[in-house]
Amino acid sequence: MAVTLTSTSPNRVREYETIYILRGDIDPDGAERVSSRVSDVVAREQGKLVKVESWGRRRLAFEIGKQRRGVYMFLRYLGRGSVVTELERNLRVFDSVIRYQTVQVRDDVVADEVAVDPEEVKFARLEPAAAEDEREESRERLLGLVEAPEERKPSRREGPEGDEAPEEAEEPNLNPDLAEAAEEEEK
Repeated sequence: MAVTLTSTSPNRVREYETIYILRGDIDPDGAERVSSRVSDVVAREQGKLVKVESWGRRRLAFEIGKQRRGVYMFLRYLGRGSVVTELERNLRVFDSVIRYQTVQVRDDVVADEVAVDPEEVKFARLEPAAAEDEREESRERLLGLVEAPEERKPSRREGPEGDEAPEEAEEPNLNPDLAEAAEEEEK
C-alpha cells in the first residue's frame, strides 16, 4: 500500500520588484516584444505578476550607452529565486534594455492570498517618441558654457531689417527720485 503525502502548507514565495529601462528611441513594437517576453518568463517560472507600470520616457541621470533618455518600466511579482534569475537573463538578451535592477520586497508571502487586479498587470502600449523628446542638447549647453542658438534679434542700434537705425534719444528715467539724484551728481 503506497502512502501519498499531500502538502497542506500554503504556496510560500517571495515578492520582488524589478525596474528596467528601455532605450529612449525604442518603437512601440520593440517595447511590446520585451513586455511579452517578461510576462512569459514570469508565467513559465511559476511566478505571478502583481503590478505593471509604465513610468514613461524620462531623462536619465547620466548617459548610458550614448542614450540620454529612457523608458522606465516597473514590475512587482511573486515567485522563487529562479524567476528573478531567468527574468534578468532575458533582459540581458535584449539590446533595447539598457539597465535593470531587482530588489526583494518581502520574504515568505503566501501566493494564494495575494489578490491581483487584472487591469494592473496589463502592459500598456508605448506611445511613439515625440519630436521634442528626440532633441538633445550638447553637454556644453547643458552646463551653461554655450548659449542656445536663438533667432537673431536686431540690436537697439539696428532696424528691423538689420540695417543701421537712426540714433535714438536716450531713454528717459522713469523714476523721478533717481533722475533728481543723477542731476545733482552732475552739478
